[in-house]
Amino acid sequence: MTETNDLLTKIESALDGSEPFESCLGLTIRHFGADSGTLHTRRGDLLELVASSANIPEGVLEKIRRIPIGKGMAGLAAERAEPVTTCNLQTDTTGDVRPGARATGLAGSICVPVFRGEEVVGALGIGNLAEREFTPEEIELLLETGRCIGSRSAG
Repeated sequence: MTETNDLLTKIESALDGSEPFESCLGLTIRHFGADSGTLHTRRGDLLELVASSANIPEGVLEKIRRIPIGKGMAGLAAERAEPVTTCNLQTDTTGDVRPGARATGLAGSICVPVFRGEEVVGALGIGNLAEREFTPEEIELLLETGRCIGSRSAG
C-alpha cells in the first residue's frame, strides 16, 4: 500500500507544477517500469494528446494527436470507461489495437480511462517493449492514478 500512496502523492505534487501532464506521465511510466506512455484529455468526441514520452515515433504521434472516442486502445478505454490491455500489441487479434499502433514497437500495453467523478475526461496509456500482463493490482493503481489526474485537470 505504501507504493500506491507514494505514487499518488507524487502525482498530486506534480499536478501543482508547471508541466503537470508531462510530469504525471513521466512518474507513471517510471513507477510501472514502462517504456512509453501517453496522456489524452477529452474534448467532445475526441481525445487530444497532452503528453507523450519522447520515444514515440513522429509518424505515430501524428496519428494519435486526436483520437475519436471508440477508436484504438485509448478511444476504447474512454468509450467503455474501463481498461483496455494487451499482452502483445504486435500480435493482438482482438480488434482493440489499431494497425498504426504496431509502429510503436511496443508489446505489453494498457490504457485506462481518466475519470473526474463518474465522467471520463481522458485516457492514460503505458506500454512495454516486452510482452507484459498487468496484474489486477497494477491495473487498479493505474486507474487510481488516472482518477487523481482527472480530479484536478480541466477536461
